[in-house]
Amino acid sequence: MRTASIVASILDELGFQLEMGKQVMSADYCMGKPNKEDTEAHYQWALENGAKKEYLEPFKDGYTGIVATLDTKKEGQTIAFRVDMDALPINESEADSHFPQKEGFRSTVPNQMHACGHDAHTTIGLGLATLIAENKDSLKGKIKLIFQPAEEGTRGARSMAQAKVVDDVDYFIASHVGTGVPDGHFVASKNGFLATSKLDITFKGVASHAGGNPEEGKNALLAAASAALNIYAIPRHSEGATRINVGEMHAGSGRNIIADRAVLKVETRGENTKINEYVKAQAEAVIAGSAQMYGVDYEIQTVGEAVSAQGSTELAAVLHACAEESPHIKKSILEDDSPAGSEDATFFMERIQQNGGQATYCIFGTELAAGHHNEKFDINEGTMLAAVKVLFESIKKLH
Repeated sequence: MRTASIVASILDELGFQLEMGKQVMSADYCMGKPNKEDTEAHYQWALENGAKKEYLEPFKDGYTGIVATLDTKKEGQTIAFRVDMDALPINESEADSHFPQKEGFRSTVPNQMHACGHDAHTTIGLGLATLIAENKDSLKGKIKLIFQPAEEGTRGARSMAQAKVVDDVDYFIASHVGTGVPDGHFVASKNGFLATSKLDITFKGVASHAGGNPEEGKNALLAAASAALNIYAIPRHSEGATRINVGEMHAGSGRNIIADRAVLKVETRGENTKINEYVKAQAEAVIAGSAQMYGVDYEIQTVGEAVSAQGSTELAAVLHACAEESPHIKKSILEDDSPAGSEDATFFMERIQQNGGQATYCIFGTELAAGHHNEKFDINEGTMLAAVKVLFESIKKLH
């Protein structure tokens, strides 16, 4: 909320038309959103920690997306850029060798840090907004900047896509820094993102004294343990790569108590949406069987999701040309189809392409102090200038 309010204030000062909160996020498709108590507590924290109060109200219910539009009032295409702006539950390094610690910009929030570059993405988006505002008289059509929350966990884009924020878009560009691309290198169309589903599974049994009345209990812990082991036995798919991981398991309250509740946090992935749906269905069958075996109830909640997508080569070629002309880029690659993680910007891409538009996901390489999602993550900040310049030049070429 704090970040969104500050971003909104800057965009407003630059003259963009703002749509915020529930205006740009569909509640029906908002996955993994914090509960009411946590949302209210965070609102109070934001108020006390530098949020722009006059811009905070649209985000009060926890829907923190922003769409900023500049309409030049001249006939032309509608171009949209997506940047993400969430962090990760990691405690940032306090080592003297860690540059943010040394220079005084380490995260001030315990167990929360920007360990994937999204703070750089937000900055790039605002830098791009500044150039657009300064040069609006020479531009045509409409330019939309989409500041998306909850990319981590693949939870935010589907909600915004379902709210129709890109239904009028002709060209869509999402971007990221790093991801293993060398410093000064650029990938105009990064393909190979795996479709994914993030599942929270709760097993509900019956507690009982493990020594006195074990037959009266229904052991949720054993159901969860059985599911966790057997999920890894799901057969692979002949048509492409699959992934599955049980990342967390929480169960039980005492050594002499049969556990009445257990929670698993699971993710599935597939080379394409069809394969991921196969893995997800198999996982659900394993979970149901484990619950039945131990006589417990279960609930599966999908808290994140992303589809597969293929970038539009024609649009990527425009970005590729901009990068090759840029003094900040050493090498540009048109397309990279190698396997990657998952990314929910694919929901935007899919919707735009289905509507006849073009979409791509580009990568600005950077020097990393440590890998993504690492407590010592840090980037070469010169990458931000390169990104702003290349993205702005793409607007001029597309118009």
